[in-house]
Amino acid sequence: MHIAIAGNIGSGKTTLTTLLSKHYGWQAHYEDADENPYLSDFYEDMQRWSFNLQIYFLNSRFAQVQDIRSSGRAVIQDRTIYEDAHIFAPNLHSMGLMTTRDFENYFSLFKLMESLVAPPDLIIYLRASVPTLVAQIQKRGRDYENAIRIDYLKRLNERYEAFISTYESGKIMIIDVDENKFHENPEHLGEIINKIDAEINGLF
Repeated sequence: MHIAIAGNIGSGKTTLTTLLSKHYGWQAHYEDADENPYLSDFYEDMQRWSFNLQIYFLNSRFAQVQDIRSSGRAVIQDRTIYEDAHIFAPNLHSMGLMTTRDFENYFSLFKLMESLVAPPDLIIYLRASVPTLVAQIQKRGRDYENAIRIDYLKRLNERYEAFISTYESGKIMIIDVDENKFHENPEHLGEIINKIDAEINGLF
């Protein structure tokens, strides 16, 4: 079983991945943001490093999905392979921060990889307003995220909503992070767990 958490920067993906992994005993696969050699440079100069960053993420995510399927275990994944290709890379392209040549090269590589992997059994999308994202980004205090602009987060949110509304490869559960404070309220986490239990019973 493969469950994946999707959501904008600061929506709480890593926190929910950890909490659900602990509750269900699922193996957690995290996005290696702190190990990413391009992330800090990217936030300093997005235009220079956008292609490098997206290729790194694509490679990392593809390897993760292959590992998940070959493990035979129940896995929960922090961010999906689809988000880079349908949200982050096209957003960079539309903002003029990735050339058309680089974007087309990137997307053709993604389409090849997508044909070789199975989608998650369930995607949990963490929907959050920009003020909530900003508050949570500031709370975790990563230096390289200080340069993230409000308009960048807003554009990503718009693309997330468009992606979620058209995704047809599997089941989706939407959690409103403005209302559900699962990271600090056990009752709110319980509500998510009850929803997941219902979805899992429907899947298998």
